[in-house]
Amino acid sequence: MSAVEAKLAELGLTLPDVVPPLAAYQPAVQSGPYVFTAGQLPMVDGKLPVTGKVGAEVTPEEAKDLARICALNALAAVKSVAGDLDRVARVVKVVGFVASAADFTGQPGVLNGASELLGEVLGEKGVHARSAVGVAVLPLDAPVEVEIQVELTQP
Repeated sequence: MSAVEAKLAELGLTLPDVVPPLAAYQPAVQSGPYVFTAGQLPMVDGKLPVTGKVGAEVTPEEAKDLARICALNALAAVKSVAGDLDRVARVVKVVGFVASAADFTGQPGVLNGASELLGEVLGEKGVHARSAVGVAVLPLDAPVEVEIQVELTQP
């Protein structure tokens, strides 16, 4: 077990299977020392636990938990390409999309769920730049979608 997966276990989490693509794309690709994930939905066992707009059908607290799930799914996608999460030198960038009710402006707080998980699991390597974007709708009526970009060490 890698040190990163041991840390996940310490937090009571397990790395899920990679979420299969919903369309014509790969969950993650590597270019040089970087891995770029596709947008990850908060899928659990092949289903979305909650759907709808944040600030309407979904509370900000629920959405923050969903962003954590997205980040966990993103780590699974990174591992599928890197082979071992201990190769993550650092998370470079996180981009998050929040399906938002018209008057909801708390997107950064929602995305803290993903950022905090990456920090808990990867420590200083999990500190990153980030964008939090409010959108009208996401695939499958998901409340949140997160993509990450990481730099790897040499194998």
